Amino acid sequence: MSTNKNWFFDLIRACWGVLNFTRKAVLNIIFIFIAIAIFAGLSSSNTEKPIIFAENSILELKLVGDIVEEKAVVDPYAEVMNDALGGADSRKELLLTDILNAIDFAAKDNKISMLKLDVHGLQNAGLSKLQEVGNALQRFKETSGKPIVAYGDFYTQGQYYLAAHADTVILHPMGSIILDGFGRYNTYYKSALDKLEVNSHIFRVGTFKSAIEPYIRDDMSAEAKEANNQWLNELWNMYKTDVASQRKLENTQFDEKLSAFYEKFKSVDGDFSDLALTNNWIDMVMTHQEFNAYLQQEMNSEDVNYITLNKYLDFVDQSYPILAANKVAVVVASGTIYDGNAKPGEIGGHSTAKLLRDARLDDTVKAIVLRVDSPGGSAFASEIIRNEIEAIKESGKPIVTSMSSLAASGGYWIAASTDKIWASPSTITGSIGIFGMFLTYEETLAKLGVYTDGVGTTELAGLSAARKLPKAMEDILQLSVENGYRQFLNLVATERDMSIKEVDNIAQGRVWSGQTAKALGLVDELGFFDDAIKGAAELASLEDYSVITIQEPVLGFDKIIQQFLGMAKVYAPPLAIETTSQRSNPFTSLVNKMWDDATGWMKFNDPKHMYIYCLECEALTQ
Repeated sequence: MSTNKNWFFDLIRACWGVLNFTRKAVLNIIFIFIAIAIFAGLSSSNTEKPIIFAENSILELKLVGDIVEEKAVVDPYAEVMNDALGGADSRKELLLTDILNAIDFAAKDNKISMLKLDVHGLQNAGLSKLQEVGNALQRFKETSGKPIVAYGDFYTQGQYYLAAHADTVILHPMGSIILDGFGRYNTYYKSALDKLEVNSHIFRVGTFKSAIEPYIRDDMSAEAKEANNQWLNELWNMYKTDVASQRKLENTQFDEKLSAFYEKFKSVDGDFSDLALTNNWIDMVMTHQEFNAYLQQEMNSEDVNYITLNKYLDFVDQSYPILAANKVAVVVASGTIYDGNAKPGEIGGHSTAKLLRDARLDDTVKAIVLRVDSPGGSAFASEIIRNEIEAIKESGKPIVTSMSSLAASGGYWIAASTDKIWASPSTITGSIGIFGMFLTYEETLAKLGVYTDGVGTTELAGLSAARKLPKAMEDILQLSVENGYRQFLNLVATERDMSIKEVDNIAQGRVWSGQTAKALGLVDELGFFDDAIKGAAELASLEDYSVITIQEPVLGFDKIIQQFLGMAKVYAPPLAIETTSQRSNPFTSLVNKMWDDATGWMKFNDPKHMYIYCLECEALTQ
């Protein structure tokens, strides 16, 4: 018996020894990483070496991740723990302005002889962002005369849009291109909520305000289908027009019907790369080795010189001239709108208002551009931001809105009071409507034997998701939402010089393309980011000016950790490689969509539970 007991305790001690050693090793590794990060950060802050690269170089425009207006802040400490535990990397993001600056600078750079476009890692990007990059590629070709070559193993629809702007488009012999058009399909939860006995209390105004349909229906309403079909077709026609112009295509070469696709596919014996050649989507097929030899021939050298996008951006930063005295300030409002403060990548009522206030109080700033890329969110937070815009106008500084891919619902609310609204033809905007949602779980909890009871001095006391919502409270919330809709109509009518009836006819929560919004009077001008910058400068009568971005800085130690994480991911190869098939796994996509829906709604924090948010506007950013 004693021997057995000793054996057991020896095993426990051995296990504890292993755990203790592992704990110390992990902590020591983290400590070493942090020490290296601090040293690297201090070293880089003290000395900035000039970027040097060879003559006759190729700018390798390798786009990996999402194209965004503003990079989301990743918690550096959570990232350290995530990496230590073997979690997936946070999603990569590329600033639209970085891409545009690199392309435009390379056009004038005598050391750059060619632009190589590598878009296989490009993920999400709204059509307007693709158009802005496409316009920059077109400028590069026209002003420099230098060639652009695109090579890919496969091209998604968004990736191919950019590749089509190249002088030469090359595909791997085993690769493919699928142009599947635009669609809008939601996941609906009504029957699931019914089975779980969750009660959905919905308050809305607007025939087309369908953001809450997934919680009250099991399918898309006829009104939502009508509205979605219109703007989706408008954007698809823009896509086809742009690609057809670059590749000299006819509409029949987009294979929109499966029967037409099948006949062409059959004629090339089921070979995707041959189909791409037949449709004139590409110019050549090449293996990696053949493509490398092709570049050597084009550059007339066996040793081809490359410079990466990130390194070239560092070079561009070092090459910019000293800022002019007068400035046009850009404030980015990107993401869902929340009450209070929010980190970059989201919009906070107070934090975004503070950025606008900083621009207002800066005497060197003579004009402001509000760059909006948002489906909306909290009604209260949207009004806090708009109040600061009113203060800017009262100060005498012009402020204009530049709409990116999305500027709908709350995104339109914050834009409405600016001096001028610019939208791209493919901007998704409008969605002038409002809703409230309150879920209660009293019946779900009762099934589990959990109840809530108590006393209060008023009927309002003790309102919670665990108790039934009184009918009188439902009526109060509906009245509040209706009042919010009237405020929205009045705001738009006042700022757009329209009658309430005229606004109501084009409101009702309906989504419009920027092109149609211009015709309806909801925006002033069609154009892109640079057009809005020039427009703001003209309003301020500026000829010589610099463009700056007003943003909250990443402070001290957080910045050092983030810089280190970036370096660590370069030097430490990933243990697992995510393949295209993994990313497109339908079950994984469904689970991720449901998780995003749940966590997204849980973050909503409007004090009155009133939201001006456009669900449909997520369609072309997925």
